[in-house]
Parts: sequence; structure tokens; C-alpha cells
Amino acid sequence: MISIVKAGVKDAALLSGLATQTFIESHGHSAAAADIDAYVTKNYTPAMLQAELEDPDNIYHIQYYHKLPVGFSKIILNSPYEGSPGNAVTKLERIYLLKSYYGTNLGPALMDFLIHLMKKEKQTGVWLYVWKENNRAIRFYEKKGFTITGSYDFPISATHSNPNHRMLLKF
Repeated sequence: MISIVKAGVKDAALLSGLATQTFIESHGHSAAAADIDAYVTKNYTPAMLQAELEDPDNIYHIQYYHKLPVGFSKIILNSPYEGSPGNAVTKLERIYLLKSYYGTNLGPALMDFLIHLMKKEKQTGVWLYVWKENNRAIRFYEKKGFTITGSYDFPISATHSNPNHRMLLKF
């Protein structure tokens, strides 16, 4: 049984744990442990997530599987990048699934939910950044129709950045 629920301020602590675990699982080997720890400590504390949840521009969802939280997403509607195809494009800032649930079709279910929501909100596309060495994620996005449109150095710490693709899906 899958359910996807819009997250609220009350979910900050749950999101903190889920975000920390999923980030480490997917990016933990991309930089030194100290850099990864610094990133997680800065970006995924309950207080930081509470502040993000209080901002109406940030739309978080939590995905549950048999009532267990297994994934989450964060989107920002009407968030174009320089050179994007118009203003009505969504930034998919975060989409993560616990590694133990890879291959269960939960990731595609969450993405399909988000695309439906974006279209309902009259968005004309969605864009994101993905680490260039995350081949699994790149294949996932390509299967959904995303194409690479640029690059970006994603800062993990003051001394380390990961090279990312910018990918776009037009509706």
C-alpha cells in the first residue's frame, strides 16, 4: 500500500531523519565523510526543515509504503533557471527513496505523482540537478523523458563540490 502525503511543519523531525539517511545512502561516497557530515548537519536538521516547511514556496511530500516513511520530495513551482523555457517550470529540488526500497517502483510512483501535481498547477516542465556519477538516477530521469540541458557544481562543503547535470522534462 502506497500513500503520498503533503508534509507539514509537524513532519520536520521525520523529514530530518529520512533526508539524512537517504542523502548519505545516495551521496555518502561522493566526498569525504567530514564533508558529508557537514552538509547533512547544515541542511537536514529538524529546525532547518521546519523553516523550509514554513515557507509556502517549498512543497514537500512524504511517501509511505505500508505506513512506513520510505521517501520524500521537495518541489518549488514557478522556479525557472537562467535560460529555462518560460517561468512556469518547477524545480524538483529533492526526490529521495530509502536504498532498501530501490527497484520496488516506489520512485516512479512518487515521480508520477509529482508530474501530475505540476501539470495540475499549470507548469510547463520540471528541472533538477543530478550528480554526474549517480548513473542509476540519471537513467531513472531519462526513462521519464528528462534531457541534460546544462551543468552545475553542487557545493557539499566549503572545500568540495560535486559536478551535476541539469536535466529538464517539458510537458
